[in-house]
Amino acid sequence: MKQLNKSSAFPSRLSMVAVACQLVCLSMTSAYAQQTESTEQPDANRVTITGKKVGMGLMVQENAPKARSTITAEELAKQRPTGNAYEALELMPAVNSFNYDATGLFGGGLTLRGFNSDQIGATINGVPVNDSGSFSVFPQEFVDQENTCTQFVTQGSTDVDSPQIGATGGNFGIVTCDPNKEKRFRVMQTVGGLKLSKTYLRYDTGLWADGISRFFISASHAQADKWKGEGGADRNHIDTGYRIDFDKFNSINAILLYNRAINQNISTFNLADLAKNGYYYDYSTKFAGHVTPTKGKADNDPTVANADTYYQLTKNPFENAIFSVTGKFRIGENTDVKVIPYYWYGYGTGGVQQRLQSESAFLNQATGKLTAGVDLNGDGDTLDKVIVANSSVTRTNRPGVTASVVHTIDNHQILAGVWYERATHEQFGPMVAVDANGNANDIWLKEGRISRPDGTPFESRDWKTISTAYQFSLQDTISLLNDKLSINVGLRVPTMKRNFTNYANEGSNSGTTYNIERTYTKVLPQLGARYQIDNNNQLFASLARNMKVPPNFVYSTSNNVKLNTDGSLTYAEVPPETSYNFDLGYRLQSDRLTASATVYNVNFTDRQATAYDPTTTLSSVVNVGKVKTKGFEVELGNTPVNGWSFYGSLGYAKSEIQDDLQVAKGVYIPTSGKAMTLTPEWKAGLSAQYETGVWYTRMKMKYTGGQFATMTNDEFIPSYTLLGFDAGYQFPNSGWMKKPTIRLSVSNITNEKYRNPQSFNVTNALPYPGGVAAKSVFYYLGAPRFTSVTFQADF
Repeated sequence: MKQLNKSSAFPSRLSMVAVACQLVCLSMTSAYAQQTESTEQPDANRVTITGKKVGMGLMVQENAPKARSTITAEELAKQRPTGNAYEALELMPAVNSFNYDATGLFGGGLTLRGFNSDQIGATINGVPVNDSGSFSVFPQEFVDQENTCTQFVTQGSTDVDSPQIGATGGNFGIVTCDPNKEKRFRVMQTVGGLKLSKTYLRYDTGLWADGISRFFISASHAQADKWKGEGGADRNHIDTGYRIDFDKFNSINAILLYNRAINQNISTFNLADLAKNGYYYDYSTKFAGHVTPTKGKADNDPTVANADTYYQLTKNPFENAIFSVTGKFRIGENTDVKVIPYYWYGYGTGGVQQRLQSESAFLNQATGKLTAGVDLNGDGDTLDKVIVANSSVTRTNRPGVTASVVHTIDNHQILAGVWYERATHEQFGPMVAVDANGNANDIWLKEGRISRPDGTPFESRDWKTISTAYQFSLQDTISLLNDKLSINVGLRVPTMKRNFTNYANEGSNSGTTYNIERTYTKVLPQLGARYQIDNNNQLFASLARNMKVPPNFVYSTSNNVKLNTDGSLTYAEVPPETSYNFDLGYRLQSDRLTASATVYNVNFTDRQATAYDPTTTLSSVVNVGKVKTKGFEVELGNTPVNGWSFYGSLGYAKSEIQDDLQVAKGVYIPTSGKAMTLTPEWKAGLSAQYETGVWYTRMKMKYTGGQFATMTNDEFIPSYTLLGFDAGYQFPNSGWMKKPTIRLSVSNITNEKYRNPQSFNVTNALPYPGGVAAKSVFYYLGAPRFTSVTFQADF
């Protein structure tokens, strides 16, 4: 079988990584030797230390008693400005991330130690941004990368006061930059292949006359064509912030992040499609058209496969806004309070919009059957099938608040926190007409909606989920042995109440209105310790229990609900997913080097695996049962010296499903002992940079090892290596123009062809006894080499 060859390419690739790491070590040794010489014999022509950040911003010195990695604005400034949050993390050892294109405007995928993105908590300035229904993350929506100051990942467990109800695999966070204390107007213009253009403007007021207030506003417009097929992305974004510092202990920071974009989907195909159509095949550039209708005759528009959908009917518009206010107050000599009220709004479509609709398959609300008729093409009958625009629409209104108190008593630091949120998540499927040229009447599916005979709107689904979440947390950080030993004992108790209503609609067996309520709660302890051996060396360990509640779509008839003939319903319960995460690690943090090495073990119970079908645009959940994952991660970075700085990472993960998977009554497929999907065994990153006071140049490499696309391990994804190049030059100030800088970014230099699955989990690609049919794995393909140039200046 193909997967038996999975290691054939690995030794040579890993050898290349090993050689690169050896070169890094030799270069660093040479650089430090030269630095010692320059201390003894100063040389005016010698370039000395050029920065204070470790590894060019790819690594900072951490003190958390758990595995944690952070990148800073110094690194983000060197990346392509259109990049998204997933791409920014790509070199970290535990992170397996990929983009759907080279610009980052179309989104991407991410796994962390084998956890899918919907199992990882995500926050922006402390605000949870996972989808409140499915826990999905859409990285291209959140923030302009130019306004991001840090991104961090906690690989094993969430922070004890993190507002998460769907995170069994740690969390990642984004922290935006405060308004600048100096008045400044920044202009950035990026251009590149595929008609890429991004214009970014930011104005900072500097400190106001009161000496404590400051404000910024930024706006950007980005657009690019798809790398295969017709269509593109068009994104408009506004960020604004206000900060007031009453003193060093008391402040208020308000942030508004607004995004509006229209993307066209990049097609995904299975291996058979790829073999037939080739690497650059995409959606059709020709509309199948409407037939000329005749009254009294069944006239059907052409039926096309999902892959041949007309590209103008693959648009995915979305709009979202995140508003938050962070208040920090000192209410006593040893007591600090932090409060973050927030509001999250989102509206957008998903999947392709082309649909062939039968005129005689509208909902008759009296019977719950799809027997009502509507004349869609105006020929006076309801006998036809007509191409229309329809897709899944989601509208979310999500207010919430987090609050925490930190109080110090002797050698104890007590943290108590609370979180409350009430998310209203409406998911519906309206339908609008498509003209003779293949254009939808309204791509947002708001105007001109087609109605049933009774005047109510057609809905391919019609759900409303009210998710009320709250959490109480408590942690004691105990300092012992003159602060050499720090012990964290924590507890968080998250609760979520799901109130799901399916309103009668034209979806799969959904002609009946019903309601399901479920409440989930768990007690989740955490234990961490950090021991400072000396100024440069520390050990750390952590053990945490995490939980993820089931996504809301498990309550639908397309998933775990069956409507019985007597009108009752049967719901196949999906228990919450839980995990125990254990980390044991060592850190070296000297003036010259920063290194971290971690071994970890993860035990899952009732692991949920979410699969998405691009044809039906439906998601489904599989309870995989028990899964064990273990591995190690290593990071190494140096403080730039003599212009040179390096960063290297290496990660190893071995996952194993513990049981065979039951797919029907008495029918099992062989998953016991198999590796979990989307868990590369090896992952490596390397960045080497030379920088002077005015210019820099950098090479970077990311290696992603082979991984399985199915739980039965009968379809394998080959390993791949990506090389990138960055360079920049800062010109002298010119009167009114300060720090004019030009940057070059080249990705996938070698034009590597590679693929990543669209769904986190497909059970099997081959048929198995008991009538188990083969399933298709759909893939996103890697974008080819891409070049962009950015010019930046302050005024």
